[in-house]
Amino acid sequence: MLFVLAITALGFWAPWIRLLGIGSRGSLLEWLALQLSRLGIVSFTVAAPVVIVIGVLIAGAGAALRVCGTAYLGSEIVKHQNMQAASVMADGPYRYLRNPLYLGLWLCCVATAFLMPPTGALASVVLLGIFIYRLTLGEEAFLTPKLGDSYQAYLRSVPRLIPKLRTTIPSASISPRWGQALVYEMYPIGIFLILACLSWSYNNRLLEQALLVAFGLALIGRALLPKQASAVS
Repeated sequence: MLFVLAITALGFWAPWIRLLGIGSRGSLLEWLALQLSRLGIVSFTVAAPVVIVIGVLIAGAGAALRVCGTAYLGSEIVKHQNMQAASVMADGPYRYLRNPLYLGLWLCCVATAFLMPPTGALASVVLLGIFIYRLTLGEEAFLTPKLGDSYQAYLRSVPRLIPKLRTTIPSASISPRWGQALVYEMYPIGIFLILACLSWSYNNRLLEQALLVAFGLALIGRALLPKQASAVS
């Protein structure tokens, strides 16, 4: 979490703009809308709503992946400080994608990047992408010797970060804990709601403040969740 926060803060801060004069302070949302209008594809008044809708869809996809992944895996596993290796999780979104939580996290970062300066957005999205990819490789190396052949078969059947549309893996009939997941993933949900409801004000300061409030509420929600042990990872 600290690493993700640092990357997000770096994206919003983008110190190279002031120190080196690289890039501009306007948001990526405004920059993309301006580029679309300059290319003559659509007018700026149309381009801005189009970019907002794209950002909202990305945020919605990220929030959905985070909520679904946490509902099946369990918040106590998601927030555990150490890697867990009790058994192979192959139900819910994990039947189509090995790392829905990481893909959801990256999509939420992309959605948040719409509020960052363009160069800061690029830096945060790339850095988090590299971090997530290395993290998935590390987890696979950790789980392979512990879970054995069943995990090897799972690796061969389910893609790492690009979801497949169909799966041959049968459901394990695990009961998802939706209420727990909704509380634990309040921040990704908040990103989606903020972009969907407040982007139309075109007030970047308001959006940034709303993100901070959403993050604070998410921390409170996570702290109130009961700590439970789980045998599934």
